[in-house]
Amino acid sequence: MVRKRVTQHVDPAQAGEMPTVPIEVHRASTSFDSAKTIGTSPHRFGDSWVQGSRKVITEGFGVWTRFSTRLVRKWGWYPKVEPYAGYGTDDYARLVCRTVMAPGGARSGELIRGIRGMLAVPASGVRVKIEIDGVPVNQVQVGVSEVYDPYDSSRETSCEYAVSDSAGYLDLVAERGNTPGVHVVSYQVAGRRKVTSELFVVPPGAKVGVITDVDDTIMVTHAPSPMKAAYNLLLLNPKKRSTVPGMSALFTRLADMMPDAPFFYLSTSPWNVESSIRHFIAEQGYPAGPLLLRDLDPRPKTFVPSGVEHKLQFAEQLMEDFPDMKFILIGDDGQKDPVTYATIARRHPGRVLAIAIRELSPSESFALAQVTGLTATQPMPVTDVPVFTGTTGANIMKTMLPYLRNTLGIQ
Repeated sequence: MVRKRVTQHVDPAQAGEMPTVPIEVHRASTSFDSAKTIGTSPHRFGDSWVQGSRKVITEGFGVWTRFSTRLVRKWGWYPKVEPYAGYGTDDYARLVCRTVMAPGGARSGELIRGIRGMLAVPASGVRVKIEIDGVPVNQVQVGVSEVYDPYDSSRETSCEYAVSDSAGYLDLVAERGNTPGVHVVSYQVAGRRKVTSELFVVPPGAKVGVITDVDDTIMVTHAPSPMKAAYNLLLLNPKKRSTVPGMSALFTRLADMMPDAPFFYLSTSPWNVESSIRHFIAEQGYPAGPLLLRDLDPRPKTFVPSGVEHKLQFAEQLMEDFPDMKFILIGDDGQKDPVTYATIARRHPGRVLAIAIRELSPSESFALAQVTGLTATQPMPVTDVPVFTGTTGANIMKTMLPYLRNTLGIQ
């Protein structure tokens, strides 16, 4: 179980030195709290191995966090905020940020190699003040990372600041009547200047949205090959990452056809590498939009959640946030996007307009097949929703765009 809180701050001048009062917001559980049982018996070797690995990694993470925190404090480091792009409706906004330890001159959101991001030292229990377009946010609902969290005004509480969790994360819902378009969210902690991120507010009349995978769908990462994927994620210069041929053109055409359509970029990569993915999207000319990544903190609640679980959770959240919107789902066959998207279409009949699956080339899928003896790609989804495939964006464009024009009545 995970419990998060916000803190209500009362001015001592008005309340006679009344102490700060912590307010418990809500309690939530997650399917990642316990290891999945492998096989029919709870005593199978596989299950014991998973639980043993969990214990080793969790304890190791705790030791590393305590050691690194003490070390960097001796160096004079103190908390800063890493802000992430959020999204919202005309009623409320979803905001995510993380507090980490950093030296005095460190800048937030800078483009860094993945290994530096992965070694970030979390700063827990840090007070963060939040503003949207310069107006303080005083009504927030604290969410739980990795869990679909519907908006509920009854769970809001007045506060001058919110408090980050033990891994430094803040996952918030703020009730704000924002106009459609891009807004600026600022975050500030003691001793630091304000840092900002974008808030994408979706127009109320938007009828279609795009949910897209990142790894090997728009950005070449070689996710089916663990060694190549690790190198690209951790060590490769972010400026040298390659785009999947034709995908930028496909996305541009989709944005031209549907000017109000929001683009949601969904990846199983951790928030630690958010800056490199965000810079990639901007530099390669993809439509701007929020990133929906995952917390790769190996505590029980987030112990390496599967890509399927992660994507289903966020898809459920988007379906609920935009109940009148239909979605185009774009992914690749290198992980489990076909089965994930088929599951989404089955759970939400009539809400998925089309599915596009980029097929990996033989060279991309060959490495994993060599190691495991298994195919690295997944079969196409079995669903009533039209599925369009191709090895490049140009291939998919030839078949999917005419269908969308006809379906949406676009000339």
